[in-house]
Amino acid sequence: MTTQTSTPAPAGKTGFQLPTWAGSFGFQIIAALIVGLGLGLLAKYTGSTKADPNALGATLQTIGSSYVSLLQTAVVPLIFTAVVSSISNLRAVSNAARLAWNTLLWFAITALISVLIGIGLGVLLQPGANTGITGEGEAPSKVGSWWAFLTGLFPKNFLGLGASTTITEDVATTTVSFNVLQILVIAVAVGIAALKVGKAAEPFLNLNASALAVIQKVLWWIIRIAPIGTVGLIGNAVAIYGWDTIGSLGKFTFAIYVGLALVLFVVYPVLVRTHGLSVRQYFSGVWPAVQLAFVSRSSVGTLPLTQRVTERSLGVPRGYASFAVPLGATTKMDGCAAIYPAISAIFVAQFFGIQLDFTQYLLIALVSVLGSAATAGTTGAVVMLTLTLSTLGLPLAGVGLLLAIDPILDMGRTAVNVAGQALIPTIVAKRQGILDESLYNAPRSGDPFSDDADADTTVAGSADGGTSAAAAGAASPEGRELADAKA
Repeated sequence: MTTQTSTPAPAGKTGFQLPTWAGSFGFQIIAALIVGLGLGLLAKYTGSTKADPNALGATLQTIGSSYVSLLQTAVVPLIFTAVVSSISNLRAVSNAARLAWNTLLWFAITALISVLIGIGLGVLLQPGANTGITGEGEAPSKVGSWWAFLTGLFPKNFLGLGASTTITEDVATTTVSFNVLQILVIAVAVGIAALKVGKAAEPFLNLNASALAVIQKVLWWIIRIAPIGTVGLIGNAVAIYGWDTIGSLGKFTFAIYVGLALVLFVVYPVLVRTHGLSVRQYFSGVWPAVQLAFVSRSSVGTLPLTQRVTERSLGVPRGYASFAVPLGATTKMDGCAAIYPAISAIFVAQFFGIQLDFTQYLLIALVSVLGSAATAGTTGAVVMLTLTLSTLGLPLAGVGLLLAIDPILDMGRTAVNVAGQALIPTIVAKRQGILDESLYNAPRSGDPFSDDADADTTVAGSADGGTSAAAAGAASPEGRELADAKA
């Protein structure tokens, strides 16, 4: 005779509980995508339009735009404090210059591979031939140029901010924007100056490190509500554009997404595997940031999460990641600055019946490799395309033909951008022997915030003076970096 015993439920955990997988960040984003898609279709087919949204459409638009605004508001202090902190941390790194050089070199290598894929697809698929589109489109209001890019490196004020005012129906509206590249230049200058000053700058560097910790905590809170923002962003995109807007540009859209897929699922895995790393671990580590990038359509807005997964999932040392990831958010854009302008330039040439020669194809590659910093993180694809068209002498009016489906394309472009921004620091860290491979190969929980509780426990233990806190600190990425620096 057998007896059955039951294990009592843990104290404080009674009643219905969600399964573990339902609490993961990745599952929540996917669920939000499905809900947003359903609400967006409902809004679209109940008469919501971009010019005249109904109640549901307006709600989705407000939720989505508010969430992106939250992300972008915190970007300026994050980039400044993170870059200054990373430069100060590089004092303990003997190969800082080599790390920076290798980072830029691999940015260029992957950009070149991506643009060659874009050119090949443009020539093979002929996206601009027989489109059925009539009219030439309108020239874009914002145009990229090499001179504007060079002058844009020099900050006009300490915060790298700009303001523009528009007047409609006797009402003036002023909007404030920021230039990510200028903020990066300012932060690098301040960080280097602090190192040169020496001991007198220690209070400033300590204050900067404290500010960075506070800003990161606020950003983690914002990122935790990403599923809510996802519902609004996807719902609004579907309600305004739907899938019928692809229309006669279906071949062009197909070519873009094939190029993006080849870079994300072929080129990046080959690079990962070539460096002796697990492809599965790379994707499981970077995927939360890729998902957020897809729905937010902002590399800069996704920057906090990209940096977090690069450090805590992929094992890149914080001192290096806090420099390389913000730099990548400005200059590493294989989707916006390589695949998209290459295929789009060929599309415009084919649409207007202009034959491109070998020299012009070389110019496309050159512009993509050298000019990606002009993309500025948020609305960079259009700027990069106008820069490419201007260099080739193609009609800028061709940009207007593609704007209708730009939001649909931008989701895929940004996802590839962010995947590359996490990949390059990982590869460089591996090549330089500073990658924490035990952390890289550790099991994933699917939740980029799963170690928050551990961090809180470590702090609490240290307050009690226990030795376990010290052990936990030594086991953390930050503890390992400190131990390495002391060694």
